[in-house]
Amino acid sequence: MRSKDRISYFYDGDVGSVYFGPNHPMKPHRLCMTHHLVLSYELHKKMEIYRPHKAYPVELAQFHSADYVEFLHRIAPDTQHLFANELARYNLGEDCPVFENLFEFCQIYAGGTIDAARRLNNQLCDIAINWAGGLHHAKKCEASGFCYINDLVLGILELLKYHARVLYIDIDVHHGDGVEEAFYFTDRVMTVSFHKYGDLFFPGTGDVKDVGEREGKFYAINVPLKDGIDDTSFNRLFKTIISKVVETYLPGVIVLQCGADSLARDRLGCFNLSIDGHAECVRFVKKFNLPLLVTGGGGYTKENVARCWTVETGVLLDTELPNEIPDNEYIKYFAPEYSLKIPGGQIENLNSKSYLSTIKMQVLENLRCIQHAPSVQMQEVPPDFYIPDFDEDEQNPDERMDQHTQDKHIQRDDEYYEGDNDNDHNMDAP
Repeated sequence: MRSKDRISYFYDGDVGSVYFGPNHPMKPHRLCMTHHLVLSYELHKKMEIYRPHKAYPVELAQFHSADYVEFLHRIAPDTQHLFANELARYNLGEDCPVFENLFEFCQIYAGGTIDAARRLNNQLCDIAINWAGGLHHAKKCEASGFCYINDLVLGILELLKYHARVLYIDIDVHHGDGVEEAFYFTDRVMTVSFHKYGDLFFPGTGDVKDVGEREGKFYAINVPLKDGIDDTSFNRLFKTIISKVVETYLPGVIVLQCGADSLARDRLGCFNLSIDGHAECVRFVKKFNLPLLVTGGGGYTKENVARCWTVETGVLLDTELPNEIPDNEYIKYFAPEYSLKIPGGQIENLNSKSYLSTIKMQVLENLRCIQHAPSVQMQEVPPDFYIPDFDEDEQNPDERMDQHTQDKHIQRDDEYYEGDNDNDHNMDAP
């Protein structure tokens, strides 16, 4: 056991000020709310806080095609009417709109995950957190499901420079299709996704039979679930599968995507998880004592997203948080209870015991097809394109926070609605 985990936390206030549009369920403003809740519980005093660098186009092109990156760099709301063909080719439109500062937004959230991976690689921390990251649907040449740049793939590519095997775990209600697709043919990354599947639910992929191909066969694991799964069923299945995965695959590092749309009462989700049930997954993964990169993901009931990721920050810090939310800039969002935890939901659980048992047996059977953890012929490590200048002696947490609290915290009038008026019209994607 490590005596005390060193935790690096990445945040830039600019991510919370971008706006997808009035009828769009993705509200980056939830990141400001999360950060202020973290501050109000004084968790920042137990972590190293960093503003991520803005990822360079050349870094983004480590996974994405250069022409797609260049297009994202160039497109703007006032010129998009000139690029109808390109918008269609790169899948920008209703789900993935063009908005002010789109490219900078991508640079910041991707930069956070890349920086997190590099700090882990250089053993400067044990756990790295980037709640702005986790945009798991973006593909090599196109946007998808509110995601433009796949920061997770970029972070995993960094980790592969130093680790023979990377385990990716995804508890978003939507299938982690972009990450799975990127590593579908390799045994260097095992992807494990727990998600709603069926009923034409976005993105429509992630059947238990999809296991990877060629060298990657059996290194993609999908756990397809039905509406209404609760804490007990989810946690039992999660712990059984992840224990076996870690025992079989022997990863050197874990990437955990904590999409909060798997919580009860999410605007686009359909599960019954409480915050305690969601956070139990984080607690369980932490116990393996492996280097751990934690990101956000989906989550469309903003106040519950902020609650969830704050609780999970506490879990990663081994800190139990009082249920009464301290005063903070966004306190009105948490009315009328002003409590941190939310209970599970009341949707009928369509996951029968026999269904879950069948899924579990299929996944464990697939894992048995892996003889042993794959070994890798180690080669010279490629250079980092950009390495932040970290001087551990010069940077004490108080000074870092002084500079950090000057980040922009923008509260938009059009982001706060009373009660159910915040529902916007439903969209198809996470």
